[in-house]
Amino acid sequence: MVLWFRKSGGKPIYSFDVRGRSFSKALQWSDPGAFGPRAYFATIAKPASLTLSSVQLDDEGVYRCRVDFKNSPTRNFQIRLIVIVPPHQMLLYDKSGADVSGVVGPLEEGAALVLVCEVRGGRPEPTVSWLINGTIDSKYIGVKTDTHVVVNRLELQKLQRDDLNTTFKCRATNTHLVPPQEKTVRLEMILLPVSVSLLDRPQQLLAASVTTLRCVAKGSRPPAQITWYKDNRSFGMDKISEHYNESWSISTLIMKPTPADNGVTIKCGAINPALPGKEIDDQFQLNVVYSPLVTLTLGSTLNPHDIKEGDDVYFECNVRSNPREHRISWYHNDIAVTQNMTSGIILSTRSLVLQKVTRREAGRYACKAANIRGETSSEVVILRVQYAPVCSDSSPQVVGAALDEALHVRCSVHADPADVTFLWQFNNSGESFNVSPARFGVINGSTSELRYTPASERDYGALTCRGTNAVGRQLQPCIFQIVPAARPSPPRNCTVLASNDSNWIEETFKDDIEDYIVIRCVAGYDGGLPQLVVLEALDPNTATIRFNITANETNGVAVFLIPVGLLWVNNAALRLTVYSRNDKGISEKIVLSALAYQDPERRTDGNHSLMAGVSRAAFWAVVLTTIVCTMTAVTTGLFLRRKRRRSTSKPHSSHLQLNSGDGQYVVAFTLKPRPKQSQPDILNPPTDPGSSSTEKCEIEVAVKNGGLSVSEEWAMSERDSLTASQEPLQPVISSPRASISSKQQVTINTMSLSKRGHLIPEEIPGPESCV
Repeated sequence: MVLWFRKSGGKPIYSFDVRGRSFSKALQWSDPGAFGPRAYFATIAKPASLTLSSVQLDDEGVYRCRVDFKNSPTRNFQIRLIVIVPPHQMLLYDKSGADVSGVVGPLEEGAALVLVCEVRGGRPEPTVSWLINGTIDSKYIGVKTDTHVVVNRLELQKLQRDDLNTTFKCRATNTHLVPPQEKTVRLEMILLPVSVSLLDRPQQLLAASVTTLRCVAKGSRPPAQITWYKDNRSFGMDKISEHYNESWSISTLIMKPTPADNGVTIKCGAINPALPGKEIDDQFQLNVVYSPLVTLTLGSTLNPHDIKEGDDVYFECNVRSNPREHRISWYHNDIAVTQNMTSGIILSTRSLVLQKVTRREAGRYACKAANIRGETSSEVVILRVQYAPVCSDSSPQVVGAALDEALHVRCSVHADPADVTFLWQFNNSGESFNVSPARFGVINGSTSELRYTPASERDYGALTCRGTNAVGRQLQPCIFQIVPAARPSPPRNCTVLASNDSNWIEETFKDDIEDYIVIRCVAGYDGGLPQLVVLEALDPNTATIRFNITANETNGVAVFLIPVGLLWVNNAALRLTVYSRNDKGISEKIVLSALAYQDPERRTDGNHSLMAGVSRAAFWAVVLTTIVCTMTAVTTGLFLRRKRRRSTSKPHSSHLQLNSGDGQYVVAFTLKPRPKQSQPDILNPPTDPGSSSTEKCEIEVAVKNGGLSVSEEWAMSERDSLTASQEPLQPVISSPRASISSKQQVTINTMSLSKRGHLIPEEIPGPESCV
């Protein structure tokens, strides 16, 4: 029988009884006031033991085990039971008393860390210690308080970046029978980025080309937020992409630099969003290369709407370029401007000075700048130079008109402003007066039209037109010389020259003229107006004009160069005619019928002369006949015209055409009576004392188309002279080939001119003085 007693108590608290029964059927009893059902005596174990479950603190004490044997003395065994009570509560909190569970922080770098581990209960008194990253730190020892509480305070004065994610474990133990109680926390920290850098900084960027910049920030926790700045102004987020991980942040900026970005500072700033105001950055200056940017401006001190002739003007060419420009050029109406100090054009580095501008300097100005990237032109600046009116056309102008012919004379001027007021004047040899405003009007601001009809010889003279605008009065008037005019006379003395007839042909026409013929004509009287000489080629079958050639009159001679191949159509020679033309119409057409052409079959010998097959004597006979007929027709026409004019009541004033050889001369005369006694001696040729005096005429001869020779037609005629004692006319004008550059006066006896001449004595009425 086995009995269990507590301490010295005489009453057992547990028994194991096998008396009178088998061992396997032993009776077990447990005092309900002691162990109750928690105790069980196990005999299987060696040695046998009393197993007590759910040990309580009250179970502690000294226990005695008595074993009674049937045939042996009783044995007693004493066992001391020590009950250890683990701590029943462990608290972990920070310096503010907030419970810490799992993670402490986040705390900034440099901040202080305070952790308090409080353990309640435990028997015997537990040991409380701190393990940092699994290692016991003996610096921190738990301290017991009066309330059976053990406290261990861990304090780090200044956290380092390396303290991130450090584990702090509080352990409480008072027995090895059970595992110790523990609580672990991890330190979370807020860390500033340790570095930020721009990767692959370009040395230079090309304007308008896409460029990628990358910025990397490291060491921030949480990951850094990266911001891009251009001269301290942030970029738009649509150009930025970002990537993160636990240790770094990458931001990519895609930009297309402009010339305005040259020299600006690009900055990449990294900031921990939990620590605003503590940003670090990296930056660099952009070097953007681009073609010059050019702007042209008129001088800032100038009013572009108040520049007049005579003012000084300057332009400023503003250039921005990278690299710096190496050339600046100036243009006026797309023509390069060069420095000319004499003309008042001064070029400096970036300015153009125009001294005493005229209207010719008005127009479009531009400047161009060039660097290694290219050349750029500025926008055009219009320079307006206001000026008083000036004639649009050359002056003086000759206007031919017949009597009673209505004229519309237009006076056009250039002026700025174009609002012009006009004044017309008329001048002749005897008077000058202003034209009534009712006779003229303004077509537009700068053109005036005068309605004018010459009614008598006095109405021929000079019309002058002068304009006035806001700038001033026109200095040089526009002059219109109103002269008597008519249709021109036909050409004469038309001859055909071969290529070897004269050296002047080869000198005049440098090209190969083997396949050409040259027709040379002497121009007739031009009718008082500029004339053109025209050659027409007509088809003899259809009478249609195949081609025509216009030759400007040159020293009274018109020359036509005609390809030989054009003179034949369908094996028939074209008919050639020549005539003169001016503003009053065309002259009579002269048919060159005396010219014979060699047909293609007869030109196989290589002779390209137009006169092949025609005898030279026959040719000149026909030519002279043509010239005589032409001159006779002209003379007859002049005579009839003089007769008609004399029959009118108008004053005697006319023009006569004189022809001699290759020369053509026009005599302008006005008949006025002059007292005989007022005649200068130099105008009267010596006469016999007994002879009667005759009236003289002073004739002013205008020489045109060469010189004048004294021929038999100009000689003294015995049968037509009034007195046999008069001296013959002395020749004072050179041969036909001589050129007379100025007017020459010849004193002649009007009654001694032969009727064979071109100046008919009957046309000069009475004893008058011819001026």
